Amino acid sequence: MTTRTDHAEISMLVDRFFKALDDREFTADRWRGLFMDDVRMETPLGTSRGGDAVRATEEALERYERTQHIAGGVLVDADADAGVVGASVSWNALMTHVHRVATFQERGGDADPPFAVGGRFEAVVRGTADGWCFSRIVVRPIWTKGQPPVDVQ
Repeated sequence: MTTRTDHAEISMLVDRFFKALDDREFTADRWRGLFMDDVRMETPLGTSRGGDAVRATEEALERYERTQHIAGGVLVDADADAGVVGASVSWNALMTHVHRVATFQERGGDADPPFAVGGRFEAVVRGTADGWCFSRIVVRPIWTKGQPPVDVQ
């Protein structure tokens, strides 16, 4: 069962995750406080686990000059799984991506400055001695505006 304190801590975990994405903080120390070692991430670009999930996220964001991820409506549902303290979490997301100069040069006058995605994240978090960490994250885009980078279709 999750408490109000758990809900607040899990909401802060979501905020720290999005801040790390936008600040491009891909150090092991930073991500260790966010993810279980065997985290599974499922995005439109593919599925990865553990350290590969961190590297895949870094590679995806390197396609952009900068990004802004905004989360809202975080919902937390208790999830008892064989004695493990955990919860299912979902939230709405607005993800704005600003293209690199190379994308504008390749597309010329047809380039849309931002690539925006509205969607929903679904996750599983587990309680650890150091707090809550993601064990699974699924990104579910609902709509897009603009064009993805030139190397993504």
